[in-house]
Amino acid sequence: MLKVQSGLCGIRFRVSEQALQENTTSIGIIGAGMAGLSCARRLAHAGIQPTILDKGRGLGGRLATRRTDNGLQFDHGAQYVTGRDASFRSLLAEMEEAGCCGRWTVEGKERAVGAPGMNTMAKHLARGLEIRQRAEVSGLRQTANGWEVSIAGQRMHFARLVVTIPAPQVAALLGQTHELSQRVSCVRMLPCLTLMAAFASGAPEPFVTRRDPDDPIAWIALDSSKLGRMTEACWVAQAGPNWSAARLDLDPADIADQMLDLLCDRIGVSRSSAIHAVAHRWRYASVAEALGAPFARNEEASLYLGGDWCLQGRVEAAWKSGTAIAGDLIANF
Repeated sequence: MLKVQSGLCGIRFRVSEQALQENTTSIGIIGAGMAGLSCARRLAHAGIQPTILDKGRGLGGRLATRRTDNGLQFDHGAQYVTGRDASFRSLLAEMEEAGCCGRWTVEGKERAVGAPGMNTMAKHLARGLEIRQRAEVSGLRQTANGWEVSIAGQRMHFARLVVTIPAPQVAALLGQTHELSQRVSCVRMLPCLTLMAAFASGAPEPFVTRRDPDDPIAWIALDSSKLGRMTEACWVAQAGPNWSAARLDLDPADIADQMLDLLCDRIGVSRSSAIHAVAHRWRYASVAEALGAPFARNEEASLYLGGDWCLQGRVEAAWKSGTAIAGDLIANF
């Protein structure tokens, strides 16, 4: 369990002490990505301490950084963050002041990136929160007093529950016929296969980023060019949704083999100079059709669904969803 103290940024709400004493119910949040963390952060700022459950070893969801035993590093999920909402820009400024966020020039524009990795931004949000990692939820059951959550043969009970998993996975927990499963069934998400590759010293570095949605490799980035990264040539290549969907169920070694050939061709590097090549599958990487609302919830406000898929496939959209859920929980506390 992770619990470290932290300051909090953004709009300030606080539940009265009387309300806290009268209402001793607990709130559980499934998922420690941007939506789950931002929801928990806003609740904590209001004096409500939720419990976050996450199946992974790390935090951040697609704010992901992979580190190898030999010191290589790759941001293999979200490549950078943009901010349009003033409150979200304020959060990015807070992160930059704390030294866990910096600037990276992409296609002539400065973008925010975590320093020294994208997951550092998630770790900043997680400070002071109660998080139980490697806690994979296998089932949910509504009870008279809230929700029972099954985790590896154990059960936890929450009066209110926030679920921030990808929309296509909701039905597996709630059942196909559940009202919220039906409500989010319109959401369509697309996969992305990602290659993390490094090359021997002196290998060509023809560009920092390359975007071509019509190419099988839709995005290529010299990841080591970001703030606070190592000097070795570490590249991240992300395949387009059609190419990814056609190969989604291949063995990861086969995916890496095919993507390495394509990457080497695009950057003009000999395959023999590769010193590392590992693939990662993101089954639900981008949003093709969004829900069109910041969250979905049941009538009694005991179960909420949220994530970037509610609005748009961006980190900021996940933040908006999570903070909106927290605002509604506070209003209904």
